[in-house]
Amino acid sequence: MSALIDLWHSVTGVFTSADMITLAIIVVIALAAGFMMESMGSLVTVTVGALVVFALATYARAIAMGGGKDAGAVAQTDWHNLLGLQVQVLLAYAIAFAVVIAVVHLIRSLVWR
Repeated sequence: MSALIDLWHSVTGVFTSADMITLAIIVVIALAAGFMMESMGSLVTVTVGALVVFALATYARAIAMGGGKDAGAVAQTDWHNLLGLQVQVLLAYAIAFAVVIAVVHLIRSLVWR
């Protein structure tokens, strides 16, 4: 049971510890993914795709706000951070994205019936 509580704290940490720009990126990507999803059967595929787009968007943000940092150096730093990422944090992001995408898709499918 403690593993579920740790996972819950990780999921809530995704939303409480991020800055407003990162939250806006998450919301925009999740909304777009929820609207593009055809059925709930493709939730896992769309979630993985949304996580990849989120990684690319945060990379682009780091380059744009980097203040003259080299794109290769930022890419290398991001790669090393990805290698050091705990599975629990990655799972928390996946759950957060999946829930938001599923809710958006459900609302879209109910409204456009």
